[in-house]
Amino acid sequence: MGGSSREYPMRMRVDDVLGLVHVLAAEPGRHIPVPGTLNFRDTGGLPVAGGRATGWRRLFRSDGLRRLDSRASGLLTGLGLRTVVDLRTSYEAEIAPSPLDDLAAAGALTMHISLIGEDLAAIPAELGEIYDYVIDRQGRAIADAVRCLARPGGLPALVHCTAGKDRTGIVVALTLAAVGVPDQIVAADYALTSLYLDPAHTPAIGQVREDSGLGEQLTTELLASPPELMLRTLDRARAQAGSIAGYLVSHGVSEAELDVLREALVTSQDGTWAAGSDVPRRA
Repeated sequence: MGGSSREYPMRMRVDDVLGLVHVLAAEPGRHIPVPGTLNFRDTGGLPVAGGRATGWRRLFRSDGLRRLDSRASGLLTGLGLRTVVDLRTSYEAEIAPSPLDDLAAAGALTMHISLIGEDLAAIPAELGEIYDYVIDRQGRAIADAVRCLARPGGLPALVHCTAGKDRTGIVVALTLAAVGVPDQIVAADYALTSLYLDPAHTPAIGQVREDSGLGEQLTTELLASPPELMLRTLDRARAQAGSIAGYLVSHGVSEAELDVLREALVTSQDGTWAAGSDVPRRA
């Protein structure tokens, strides 16, 4: 199943986050080589306050699924997914449809929630401004995505967009922070994308540009995933409601749903599942 019992410091200097990126990347099972994807990975094994951790094979994140073949579909079916949250616009979903019939047949529910709405002209041009826009104006969409994950029996779940970086990054970051993962660890998980979507890797970037429909408008700057941006984004959300959980609640997630999410996603540090969960110990 991958993962380890490695202990991470609960507080770190921002300068240490980039080093932590490589520590996370080195853990067995973190990056999952699903054919047809570039950035499919597991958010398990991240520390949570109180000496616990996020469970492995509970919450996945990825780029687009357009290029899945039968072997990849079989691999995804084997993950036992119950929920797929697709954060793309309807236009992206139309030009790069996801072949998810096998997952649906196995019981996975796909939820389409455009995190940026459908008016692409309203989206700012700079990366930092895009994140501010999502936090300031798309809180309800973020909350709707988190509510999908928090429904009883909603995990294991996959959150994805086209690159698996920005929209996926924000939703996963707020989910992890809401259950108690420290900001620096959340930012390091976000920055892992830089290892799989390196702007210098032309074939990978070409795939993302094609599937998004943006072509050369998707610049090198927009493809970056600097950890300091995610730290600032978490601060911005927290400033609006006092906490990440408070931000989510203010936009429609109930306290009860957050409890369900913590119960399902958080495990004891040795890999056993949190009290009350019916999910078995990981291998």
